[in-house]
Amino acid sequence: MSRLHTSFALSFVTALSVQAANLPVVRLPAGAARGAIESGVHVFRGLPYAAAPVGSMRWKPPVPAPAWDGIRDATKFGAACFQPKPRAASIYADPPAEMSEDCLFLNIWTPEGARNAPVMVWIHGGSLTGGASSETMYDGALFAKRGIVLVSINYRLGALGYLALPELSAESPDHVSGNYGLLDQMEALRWVKRNIAAFGGDPTRITVTGESAGGLSVLYLLASPLARGLFQRAILESSYMISTPELREKRFGEEPAESNGAQLASKLNARDLASLRAMAADAITEQAPLAGYLPFATIDGHVLSRQLVDTFDRGEQARVPVPVGFNSGEIRSLRFLAPPAPASEASYTAAIRERYGPLADAWLRLYPASNLAESILAAPRDALYGWTAERVATKQSAAGQPAFLYLFDHGFPAADAAGLHAFHASELPYIFGTADRTPPAWPKMEMTPSELQFAEAIRDYWVSFVKTGTPGAQGQPRWQPFGSSKAYINFGDVPRQGANPMPGMYELYEEVLCRRRAEGKTPWNWNIGIVSPPLPEAASCR
Repeated sequence: MSRLHTSFALSFVTALSVQAANLPVVRLPAGAARGAIESGVHVFRGLPYAAAPVGSMRWKPPVPAPAWDGIRDATKFGAACFQPKPRAASIYADPPAEMSEDCLFLNIWTPEGARNAPVMVWIHGGSLTGGASSETMYDGALFAKRGIVLVSINYRLGALGYLALPELSAESPDHVSGNYGLLDQMEALRWVKRNIAAFGGDPTRITVTGESAGGLSVLYLLASPLARGLFQRAILESSYMISTPELREKRFGEEPAESNGAQLASKLNARDLASLRAMAADAITEQAPLAGYLPFATIDGHVLSRQLVDTFDRGEQARVPVPVGFNSGEIRSLRFLAPPAPASEASYTAAIRERYGPLADAWLRLYPASNLAESILAAPRDALYGWTAERVATKQSAAGQPAFLYLFDHGFPAADAAGLHAFHASELPYIFGTADRTPPAWPKMEMTPSELQFAEAIRDYWVSFVKTGTPGAQGQPRWQPFGSSKAYINFGDVPRQGANPMPGMYELYEEVLCRRRAEGKTPWNWNIGIVSPPLPEAASCR
């Protein structure tokens, strides 16, 4: 090698050494990790919070990740958890580049020089079947620039994350199975409490946050006695308080979780648990949905004591402050949740009267036959998301905690032109400031000055809540607690105060819940409108 080449090589190595020396390093009980500096924010990616759940560890509660030697490179995301490949065009489709069973990683964005900063833990959505913390829309840099340590997490998905089986329950010291993805989320929160101080975070000020299946996960965390003390605040975006399979008992039209698992094993031609554990993870992931398996948490008396509605009615949920809300166009991008359009206004009205009896007039006032296209979309929106948001706000208020209700009704030109005004998850690019990093088929967002101002306002409310427990935004309306006046913020073209966003909606679905819960044979969320079975007779369950 010539002197010139040797000199260049030495200079290059020296430059790399200087660059590495300037990168942030944290020292944790598990070992040291070197992150990156991006626009003044320290970023650590792909940190393992639990051991890889492979082989005999598949379908077991997570255990802490083993320690490592040397300085770990924390500049790249870890693998996403296994999930099916998208089979249809979707604005949400953004398949991860790498998937593995070794996927229990988290990522941290933290302000440079942070000390005792509040912490926000983000749980991604995806129907408990897909999604990953590495999705570009979930970049935490803007929160870190506002003084918040943001953590995003992976958790086991699909059958690998939620399968219940008699054999799995038999080998468990608690005699339960399922809920592994939910237990992963709790293990991640424990990791955060143990380690976040090293990143400048305050382990006593943790806000757990999620949207869609992430919002459902936050409901489960609020309800689970095993999650007590792991967080002090919660934000729920488009969550849904659905009826949930119980471990061994058929209730509310839901087959027992163990029976669902046994049926899946049979369809996968797995003769026993050992055969299931020997199967390739990607094969299980791809075949489970085709076999009709849907992942949900399990009411097992241990991780989840009882149905979510019962936990909140009894005041047994975590008593923490919450903002909670939903989007006006939830179902516009989730049309598989809407019933088929009726043949005519007359057939719609007749079907509603047949199914809802004395509640039909209330139903038709909310969802009139004269506006069928909108009524067909609005009913499942309210039954799943609107009722849940108001119910959480009502129950947290009754438990003596501040609750803040919102309705996201903000559109942008490309979405509105596609009939997707304020669609499911459309608030996320505004909150994270990632309109330029949405999935490939997402309607194109142009961040005009007014759009940037709107994004800054909604982010201000979130940042304020994470920091103080009260959402506020400079120059914007005060977000009043829900309370007895049913106060809320409407995030339309601009934030506006309001009260009682949809009069009569909550009361209607509470009555539907009352009747179905008393009867015990029908889910209260999935059978809506013209596809609903006839409601049972009135029950005295108030």
